[in-house]
Amino acid sequence: MEIGVYVHIPFCIKKCYYCDFVSYENKLDMQESYINKVIDEIQDNKELLKNNNITTIYIGGGTPSTINPQYIEKILDSIFEIANIKNKENIEITIEVNPGTATKNNLQMYKNCGINRLSIGLQSTNNRILKTIGRIHTFEQFLKTYNWSIEVGFKNINVDLMLGLPTQTIANLKESLENIINLKQVPNHVSVYSLIIEDGTPIQKMLNTGNLKIPNEDDERNQYHYTKNFLELHGYNHYEISNFAKSGYESKHNLNCWKQKQYVGFGLAAHSYISGIRYANTSDLSVYLNNISKDIKVVNENQTLEDMKKEFMLLGLRMLAGISISDFKEKFGENPIYIFRNELQRLVKYDLLIVDLDSIKLTNKGLDFANIVWEEFV
Repeated sequence: MEIGVYVHIPFCIKKCYYCDFVSYENKLDMQESYINKVIDEIQDNKELLKNNNITTIYIGGGTPSTINPQYIEKILDSIFEIANIKNKENIEITIEVNPGTATKNNLQMYKNCGINRLSIGLQSTNNRILKTIGRIHTFEQFLKTYNWSIEVGFKNINVDLMLGLPTQTIANLKESLENIINLKQVPNHVSVYSLIIEDGTPIQKMLNTGNLKIPNEDDERNQYHYTKNFLELHGYNHYEISNFAKSGYESKHNLNCWKQKQYVGFGLAAHSYISGIRYANTSDLSVYLNNISKDIKVVNENQTLEDMKKEFMLLGLRMLAGISISDFKEKFGENPIYIFRNELQRLVKYDLLIVDLDSIKLTNKGLDFANIVWEEFV
């Protein structure tokens, strides 16, 4: 069985104003004890790692590039040893990097220990906007980090951008996109996420007090479609709602999740999906550090076959290619057009889905109303 591995690093220099991920600033003194705990957890799951084929490893956060790179190497070496991995180049191994938190030497160490894909959190090339959302870097620091990444030999690089940011206009967005495609080595993957206002975040409080304004829904949708058209015109394939890639550089880790493949998560608040069971580690750092592996896990869902079919549809409809009807039949032995005939009939009627010979996929209108589509399969 193929599985993916996710490792969560919850440390940051400073939390961004919009962030509600499980992460902590000013706790880097705990990094050694945390990494030792992650390695203990990996050891406790050695049978799972030994007996399955690991196809992807993703190190996310938080900001993984804030910690000592020797700890990243230690985590990977532990996985490689337990799973008896000899050919690291056959695995997509990604680490998230924020500009201003990684030196050229650190990036070289990532490369040396087997990491072959970087995901760099840029968000915007406008320094005023970056400051407004609480990012600690500037566009100039991004350029340094990006150029160092190229110099040490990384060829597979994703750049993150955001839409609907405070005071952001189409002109700001155009400038960011042009700056990216004018880089000396153009990134082969771009992720584009819309700002979501989460409860309790600093940005929500600033909006509530009138200190900030964000683009309205129509303006945000215009930004999305402008980005889609721009990147497609420059050779990127729009393969998932928020993701664009040059041919062959789609994120394998994320694609596997959208195709309902299995993965195991290590670290604080890390999620896993194994044999139809979804579970998550505790999001309490003290509990995570001070308890044995089995006591830090909470089962979120023990899926029935019906649950799995619905989720297969929901996840698959994130991808622009949509759901392969033949893949659904192969996995479940049934035809989704029959099982979900009522739901599909409604969505096709409102021009949100297209059903053809072997696929069920979103229309252009469906891209804007994807939440309505997904709700049919919840």
